[in-house]
Amino acid sequence: MPRQCEFCGKKVAFGYQYTYRGLAKSKGGVGRKVTGKTKRKFEPNLQKVRALVGSSVKRVRVCTRCLRAGLVRKPGRRSTVEAKPRPEAVAPQETPPAPPAPAGEATPETPET
Repeated sequence: MPRQCEFCGKKVAFGYQYTYRGLAKSKGGVGRKVTGKTKRKFEPNLQKVRALVGSSVKRVRVCTRCLRAGLVRKPGRRSTVEAKPRPEAVAPQETPPAPPAPAGEATPETPET
């Protein structure tokens, strides 16, 4: 299994680690000099995560940038205790407010003065 993110394809990159000596010119020295160059690897920060791939749950290697970006859909948690069906709470029906009366007409609830 390659060290590669399943979503973005990020993988191992190669480069060098440079070793310097001397004082920078801005600090009063004669400048920094490279005294060594060693090959090294830059490995991606991969995590093994259970994720929904299609309709099945699989363990995949994903980089942390994809995890934080929300590209991975995790499966829901299964309960070990069987849940009891709850009775639906019946909410009392609210009566809708009466529409406003047209201007100039008196409503039956308000007496005319």
